[in-house]
Amino acid sequence: MVRNAQTGFSSTALKPRKGTPSPRLEEAEFRRRFYSRFQDPVFDSLRTELDKVASAAWDAYEHQRKSPHTRKAGPAFEDQDYELSVDWLAARDAVHAAQDRHLDSEGPARILLISGSSRSEHTCPGEMSKSYRLMCIAQEAIDENAGVKTTVLELHRLASEYGRMIHPCKACFSTSPALCHWPCSCYPNYSLGQVDDWMNEIYPMWVEAHGIMIVTPVNWYQVSSPVKLMMDRLVCADGGNPDPTATQGKDVKLAKALEFEGWNYPRHLAGRLFSVIVHGDVEGAENVRRSLSDWLCYMHLEPAGPLAELDRYIGYWKPYASSHDELDADEAVQEEVRNAARTLVEAVTAKRAGKLASPGKELSAPRQK
Repeated sequence: MVRNAQTGFSSTALKPRKGTPSPRLEEAEFRRRFYSRFQDPVFDSLRTELDKVASAAWDAYEHQRKSPHTRKAGPAFEDQDYELSVDWLAARDAVHAAQDRHLDSEGPARILLISGSSRSEHTCPGEMSKSYRLMCIAQEAIDENAGVKTTVLELHRLASEYGRMIHPCKACFSTSPALCHWPCSCYPNYSLGQVDDWMNEIYPMWVEAHGIMIVTPVNWYQVSSPVKLMMDRLVCADGGNPDPTATQGKDVKLAKALEFEGWNYPRHLAGRLFSVIVHGDVEGAENVRRSLSDWLCYMHLEPAGPLAELDRYIGYWKPYASSHDELDADEAVQEEVRNAARTLVEAVTAKRAGKLASPGKELSAPRQK
């Protein structure tokens, strides 16, 4: 083992650690999984056509064509001739356009409202969520203000809308932050059928926003699974690499070398204000609210104020079947949600006017996070 005199890191650290069993499929199993999507009898008459499509899909899988459509990166990148995915370039353009909207001092104050429950009446639960209702209460309070534009993100669509999904984070950041591209370049992966990823639409929502409100239930002492999927995929917004050509795509050794040289951890969402509303029925609301707040602060977003962070129980230890009635009766929590929304708008307005200083803005961290 040899240590670099300048960085202090061993040369073996650049070598990727391997040993996980291969997930690659044999053709028969690949085809079985492919055909399993077409169980409806309406497809029976299309078997010949499906066989042809299955053969094409197998060829894409076998040759691992993740991004079949690319073009040269161009002058905005370190390696202008590197072939970048056209999907990623489109996602990058959308993020840049959103940043322009965020910085437009003549434009409206932009608030992103996120309903985090996976429940809705459009799928198995048969009933809307309290998270959505609380978000609507917040939206009504926000929309009373002139010059404010709200964007609503309904994460319950992951469970109820065709082709709507957030794929899991692959944890590139844990190999090296330089390997985690901003925006995420892991998806789509056409050879694995990992398509329809919602995050390329969600990233611009976060980027353009001046204020963000997350409303989530407690699911087993944690946020809901849709919120957690979104959180994990936002890791690239906090220290991610905006130039995939610098790592020649996903070259692990190049990414590790860049980190050892000194990574600057760009905070792509820094300075945005936030509000968090967490509701539960028996346990965990305070811890989930604190966890969300800590996560957002770690990404250098800023709390809008004490009234903007709320954890409450609705129908504490009462039947789930009457929980909406409990919310109807709990006028106090409804007003607290309105106050959280008003606090967020007030903080955003003050900050855009230069009247709200960022806490600790002039201080420098003793070490990089």
